[in-house]
Amino acid sequence: MKVSATQPFQIIYSLYQHEFLGFIFESFIVHLDDKGKLTYQHQNISSKNAREFSKGLDDRDFELIELMDSMSQDAILKHFSKKMMKPNEFFSKIYKKDKGDELVQEQIEAYMEKRRSNVMEKLSGKMVFEMGNDGEPTWRKLEVMPHRASIQFHFRRSDDSTNYYPTLSYDGKKIELPNAGAYLVCKDPAWLVVDGKLYGFDVPVDGRKLLPFLSKKFVVIPKNLEETYYNRFVAPLIASFDNVEVNGFEIARHDFTPHPLLTLSELPPVTTKTNPKLFDGDNGHQGPSDDESGKIIFDLSFKYGKHRFRGDSPGPVSVKLEKHENDYVFHRFTRNLDDEKKYAQTLTKLGLPLRGGFRTAVEKAHAFSWLNENRVNLLNLGFEVSQPDNKDKKYFVGKAVIELDVKESIDWFDIHAKIFFGEYEISFKELRKLILRKKVEFKLPNGEIAIIPEAWLVKFGDLFALSETRGKNEKPVLKKHHITLLKELQENNLAKVHMSEKLRNLDTFNGIKDYPLPENFQGTLRRYQKAGYNWLCFLNEFRLGGCLADDMGLGKTVQTLAMLQAEKEKGESGTSLLIMPTSLVYNWEMEAAKFTPDLKILSYTGTHRNKDVSRFSNYDLILTSYGITRLDIDLLQNFFFNYIILDESQVIKNPTSNIAKSVMKLKSRHRLTLTGTPLENTTLDIWSQMTFINPGLLGGQTFFKNEYLTPIEKKGDELKTKKLNAIIKPFILRRLKSQVATDLPEKVENVHYTDMTPEQEEKYEEAKSFYRHKILDLIEKEGINSSRFTILEGLTKLRQLSNHPRMVDPNYKGDSGKINDVFHMIDNAIQEGHKLLIFSQFVKHLEIVREQLQKNKVPFAYMDGSSTDRKDQVAMFNHDKKVKIFLISIKAGGLGLNLTEADYVFILDPWWNPAVEAQAVDRAHRIGQKKKVFTYKFITRNSVEEKILTLQKHKLKLSENLISTEESVIKTLTKEEIEMLMN
Repeated sequence: MKVSATQPFQIIYSLYQHEFLGFIFESFIVHLDDKGKLTYQHQNISSKNAREFSKGLDDRDFELIELMDSMSQDAILKHFSKKMMKPNEFFSKIYKKDKGDELVQEQIEAYMEKRRSNVMEKLSGKMVFEMGNDGEPTWRKLEVMPHRASIQFHFRRSDDSTNYYPTLSYDGKKIELPNAGAYLVCKDPAWLVVDGKLYGFDVPVDGRKLLPFLSKKFVVIPKNLEETYYNRFVAPLIASFDNVEVNGFEIARHDFTPHPLLTLSELPPVTTKTNPKLFDGDNGHQGPSDDESGKIIFDLSFKYGKHRFRGDSPGPVSVKLEKHENDYVFHRFTRNLDDEKKYAQTLTKLGLPLRGGFRTAVEKAHAFSWLNENRVNLLNLGFEVSQPDNKDKKYFVGKAVIELDVKESIDWFDIHAKIFFGEYEISFKELRKLILRKKVEFKLPNGEIAIIPEAWLVKFGDLFALSETRGKNEKPVLKKHHITLLKELQENNLAKVHMSEKLRNLDTFNGIKDYPLPENFQGTLRRYQKAGYNWLCFLNEFRLGGCLADDMGLGKTVQTLAMLQAEKEKGESGTSLLIMPTSLVYNWEMEAAKFTPDLKILSYTGTHRNKDVSRFSNYDLILTSYGITRLDIDLLQNFFFNYIILDESQVIKNPTSNIAKSVMKLKSRHRLTLTGTPLENTTLDIWSQMTFINPGLLGGQTFFKNEYLTPIEKKGDELKTKKLNAIIKPFILRRLKSQVATDLPEKVENVHYTDMTPEQEEKYEEAKSFYRHKILDLIEKEGINSSRFTILEGLTKLRQLSNHPRMVDPNYKGDSGKINDVFHMIDNAIQEGHKLLIFSQFVKHLEIVREQLQKNKVPFAYMDGSSTDRKDQVAMFNHDKKVKIFLISIKAGGLGLNLTEADYVFILDPWWNPAVEAQAVDRAHRIGQKKKVFTYKFITRNSVEEKILTLQKHKLKLSENLISTEESVIKTLTKEEIEMLMN
């Protein structure tokens, strides 16, 4: 039934199943009625008549029409039949049962699948229908889904079988299979119709893997076939899909950095036409010609862990099945083809063009000339070169031996070395000079060119770089703090090392002796804290620097104070300097007063400080800030301290910063750093801190960048990472909460004191003076009971100003000392991988924190009394690994929440009733909590908050369960207590 191009029409695509060709689409023009609805009046449209209807078609329609034309019976006949035949005759012959042409069938199937796939990619947004049995093209509408569906394959291994099934989803909703009406339109890749919806997939899926599940829930593989099935089916599936989910066996994913390997071998002369080919005939590469005989073959391959791949090996992923007794492990290796290509291109740029990207043959003379010119480049670029074994070559190929004998002396280790290339000996001093000048080749007396073995550069590189020469004879020595390097050489049978048993103990920790606690230390150390104290004393004994890097809250302060008290009781130890962020000075004063009241302490802070450093000798410990140190470095560097201790030592992570340069100028007998985050951003953080505590341990900055920073951060070099860890391990003591959990109480409560900023303090004092006079005058005139409202108003304002003046004055532009400290500790906790609950009574306070988190682009959950999405916020915090922070108002979070993912609780402002705070803490510490919970209560010094803390400890101790509101607290206050709060 012909449709007029001048009347309203719509192009549609109709799907039907051909007896031999599978699913085919045809294009139709359908007439529209007055209401714009499809009618039964339609006609076929092809490339021949499509232009007549061009006003209703777009470019994609023309492409689809052309593709569908190419899939018609006539097109198949024309393409695959050499003779003039009718379609029925052709298909009967090719698809004849038991006698058909299977090769042509496969070719037709591949031809159709390719075009079906192209059609599917272009159908989005088009009107698509299933064709009825009567040929009606608009029989049932198909919805082409605009997005791609997801698929995941699952394997469940039990004692007697393995079940295999896929799960399909679209926009997070499951697509139910099996489904009686489901069918595959296209198999390569799969396009699936389910309940009138046409789905494509976000990754290419072989439809044959889905076919069984259109009619059954899962496939069962019996036990006796599982190993064969795992090798032939599961391994390739795991190689193709990264999200395969398994139970009963394991998938180990490996993502190694490729290491290029360039091997050399000699191509023997061509004597017969049956010699093996240099280049494989496939991939379009030509075989060698006769003039390639006698040349040197360069072969490029790549190492991934222990596995090696030729440069032309196909496929980006390889899976290897490993069986241990009755257990299976699938090892999935991902190759970095881009990096491999870059390595091949690098060789081409260096003058070594590779055929097929992996192999070439070069004249001998040119080969060794090229190798001589480029060997250093190759080594620097990460290439491993295997040299040819040939008597005619001019390179030394004999045995190279290095024998090291290292002996401990008073202040360093003496290095005695015997180094031989065959019969020729070279001194350690000369070899060291060559290596430090990056020269790996030198001429032997017989004229041969010796290449320093790459293994030596790996095994002894640090020894050559970090050793020094002393005296007129330039005797090679090594500083005492390089003990790990020497132990590694000895353990790998690379050197004989003579070292005292005491010094060996530092690397194992366990062998460190037990040092007695000082008599005047007022406190008890937990077991791990005592071990930390012993470690500090051991370092002290050998004059080695250290970094105490325990998790936040584990007591770095008390361990350090115990050690300093022990130093005092030794007598004649001198004065120590402790440098920290300004906000921590008062906390150190409080902790020292509590645990080591015998220490004479001077706080060297403030704008009006006495700069006479000679008076330091009258004190045991000087407390100062990083800012003061930077400003007064010209004075401080003239005083010789017993200890220089840096708290929050990550402050000096940038070695080029003024503060890092300043502390390096300070002089002392011992050095110690304290930090919860020894590595914040880059590996250079470690270099800066280690260089402070043990100068020279990691070499100069340039050496460190070349030897460790670049290989670790840019190349993912695991060997370099292990080496660096081995060197610094004895000098960093880091215990995580999880490691010392048995030594900790269930809840660890801390009070963190903060100082107001000058601008904040001015606002606070102004308000305090106003309300003090107002309240006391009101009490005198009307009595305390009639003044309760004004008392509550005044105390609330002062509490808010202690937190942040913006809570009272929205136009306030200054900082808050408490908020600055809170964010400093938030950063530390997140760096250490913890999750935090942050509570406040004041929603305004939470809003200030929220604004700053949003500004810093830190994800968080939030809940106050007006929140309607409590469950969503709780679920996000508990299950989203990126969400480390939950802001909660005390009242909103008091009951009914299970937040056991958190192991740190910050209480931003003290509540009158400790029981209310306890309820907040219990959101994290409750049934199901497997971690210890640390609580930090933030108190602004010299404010009403300190007085509230005092009331919590005394007045409210007996009645905490009866007093639950501020109003009820105010009713219990006496005039004297109100005066105390307002003073």
